[in-house]
Amino acid sequence: MAVPHVAVIGAGQVGATTAHLLALKGLADVTLIDIVDGLAAGKALDLAESAPVEGFTGSVKGTTDFDALASSRLVIITAGLARKPGMSRDDLLVANANIVGPIAERAARLAPDAVLLVVTNPLDIMVALALSRSKFPRQRVLGMAGVLDTARLRAFIAMRLGVAPTDVQAMVLGSHGDLMVPLKRTITVGGKPLSDRLPAAEIDQLLQRTKDGGAEIVALLKQGSAFYAPASSVVEMAGAILRNTHATLPACAALDGEYGLRDVCLGVPVQLGAAGIERIVELPLTPEERAALAASAEYVRQGIQSLAALQGGAA
Repeated sequence: MAVPHVAVIGAGQVGATTAHLLALKGLADVTLIDIVDGLAAGKALDLAESAPVEGFTGSVKGTTDFDALASSRLVIITAGLARKPGMSRDDLLVANANIVGPIAERAARLAPDAVLLVVTNPLDIMVALALSRSKFPRQRVLGMAGVLDTARLRAFIAMRLGVAPTDVQAMVLGSHGDLMVPLKRTITVGGKPLSDRLPAAEIDQLLQRTKDGGAEIVALLKQGSAFYAPASSVVEMAGAILRNTHATLPACAALDGEYGLRDVCLGVPVQLGAAGIERIVELPLTPEERAALAASAEYVRQGIQSLAALQGGAA
């Protein structure tokens, strides 16, 4: 069976760590691509030199040549500017749109059968932009955020209770930011409701910390932003696609009537397989959850419209 080829665009911390995990897990041959001369090639060579120690056999290469996108089954877009202290995800809007838009067009031209997995912030708007510029069907353009937000929530709960993170189950929907929608009533620890272990006020504090999770790391690092957990989250999604597992994971997807929403890209549960999004899973929501999801969608929709106006309709 042929080894799939994955192109990772952007050889910064998230991109390079993603490439490392893809190689370690034996998921694909990986090509790192970055416009900075020597950056992708140097990191790829360093990764390749770890193969005898780690025992992986896949190829890891680095280049500035976007022609290396050809034959990619999955294109992961991490390229873009990282947040600095005090900077919101939306501050990055235009700058990163000018990076992601052309990449999506190149990917569509050079790897017309690929799935596009977007990681660049502001995430939901960048997914909408990549969908528009690639002209791919909505099943083959998605974004990574919900897996990360859910992982952060699970980690914070596990830290608070002193349990294994894998014992905590949760789901975070909505946009990647302040209006994310954690499904509080569905959180379980060891199969039992979190509300059996913690008072509502403390649960709300953990939910707020999740919403601030990225900013908390930015403030601590002072330079750069999170990359270990984001890369792990990307690779979980990549594994579901490359191995055709049909796993259900939260992902940013284009909606066309699901959850009563359309013309917006938003975090919802999706079933992932070789062709990307196989179906959008519609969970039963309370009126409050549905209203929160609609508010999140409206925020993203306004961002998409704002970008289109700033770029003269190009978004």
